[in-house]
Amino acid sequence: MDETSGAREELDRLGRSLRKQLVLLITDLTVRVHLRRLSLDEPKVADRREPLRHHYATVYQGDRPKTATAAETAARAAFLLRTAGWDVTTSQENDDGILWTVVDAHRDGSRIRVLTSDDTPAVAFRGQTPALVLRPPRPGGS
Repeated sequence: MDETSGAREELDRLGRSLRKQLVLLITDLTVRVHLRRLSLDEPKVADRREPLRHHYATVYQGDRPKTATAAETAARAAFLLRTAGWDVTTSQENDDGILWTVVDAHRDGSRIRVLTSDDTPAVAFRGQTPALVLRPPRPGGS
């Protein structure tokens, strides 16, 4: 079946924009960067109900520099995202005894989360575009 008019192009544009922003964050906030691990090659099915919706989604983990605290890393992430036009909030989340500072950013339906903690040098990056319908529903689909 043909892709819905313009939907794939829009999803690809959003995917490129998301990847560009993640690359900027990762290279600024972490050391020993391995961008080949930042996979945004093909859209994934986000919702299996008809019509299927697809999005780009990725996860990347790096380490912050030894001289940077979690608070500094989160503040820098929030600054970079706000400067790029993202709506940003910051919160604290406890996950199995690790207190994470979470920077949550939204723009054009896309989302980026940056998680950092004083309990670990890890900085986790999660990104996804909005889910779009790429193909018309199949006849008889639910």
